[in-house]
Amino acid sequence: MRYWLMKSEPDEVSFEDVLAAPGKTVAWFGVRNYQARNFMRDAMSVGDGVLFYHSSCAVPGVAGLAEVASSPYPDESQFDPASHYHDPKATREQPRWISVDVRATEQGRYVPLSELRSVPALENMVLLQKGSRLSVSPVSAAEWKAIVALVRGKGA
Repeated sequence: MRYWLMKSEPDEVSFEDVLAAPGKTVAWFGVRNYQARNFMRDAMSVGDGVLFYHSSCAVPGVAGLAEVASSPYPDESQFDPASHYHDPKATREQPRWISVDVRATEQGRYVPLSELRSVPALENMVLLQKGSRLSVSPVSAAEWKAIVALVRGKGA
């Protein structure tokens, strides 16, 4: 099992939206970074843990826990000319971008970025590295354990 941090702008899809969705599951779409896409396409497996992270908002942070709920499949938004995520170079025969489904598993306590920065066990976390802007990044087992403890209100 692997662990991931996946960023979503809460105005687009919030953790509350996922909790309210049928089966508490949504398609993770709109990833337009090759490294993040490759993580989703080549390294994610059904059942992997996900830190659902709210970004580009007043207080960014971990909003809840989730899991990868599907194998990768073509991101439909790349084919839609009306979509903000449309990619005119993508074709159904050769899609460039993929999606996975993500299922909410636990809401817990919201853990702001400022708090994550204060936890010594997270000092090497990809999210906290200067210049890191990936929307999907790997999380080590130790980082996962520390953040799950924070989400559950038990400290790191």
